[in-house]
Amino acid sequence: MIDKVEFAAIPWWEAEPSRFARDQREIAASFPELTWHAVGAGGWSGRLSLWPLGRPEPTGLVFLLGGRGLQVEITYRQAYPMVPPRIFPVDPRPEPVECTQHQWHVNGDGSLCQFQTDTAWDPRDSVCDIIIKAAAWRVEYALMKAGALEQMTLHGIVSDSSLDDLITSTGQQLESTNAHPKETESVPSADAEEEG
Repeated sequence: MIDKVEFAAIPWWEAEPSRFARDQREIAASFPELTWHAVGAGGWSGRLSLWPLGRPEPTGLVFLLGGRGLQVEITYRQAYPMVPPRIFPVDPRPEPVECTQHQWHVNGDGSLCQFQTDTAWDPRDSVCDIIIKAAAWRVEYALMKAGALEQMTLHGIVSDSSLDDLITSTGQQLESTNAHPKETESVPSADAEEEG
């Protein structure tokens, strides 16, 4: 009789310790507000800075975003780094209908659609690259909610400054009228408030 050898599954960060150390270093340097959690395949959670892009912040951005960056849940998959992590916006959270319409760049499961094709992610890329794209998605989302854009840009605003003037004018207009884009926020339900 041949004995069967059983293999215990190990998390990706034990299989790829140098990649895990790299992610830890890069995220600590660029996004210190994120907290690591080792549940499932692991991930990060927290609120991103308003403008982690490599150019000056447009005037009016703070008002456009209501003074807060995107709160996210970043979830790895055990096949990382061969597949990218998923980034789920928590605050603001896209409305269900926005997860079914391409112009919002949100997948049906509520994660951000950050690549044009499945092969656009290179396992050698930094995880910070997609986190920066998520922070930039937050800006375009606010522009959409304010009615300044009809759909998000094809390649995003990380390396394209063409929307910077629109960010400024929309933020200034919202400030002058004391209005904010209507966004879905994480708020307790009415039932939870009644119980508390």
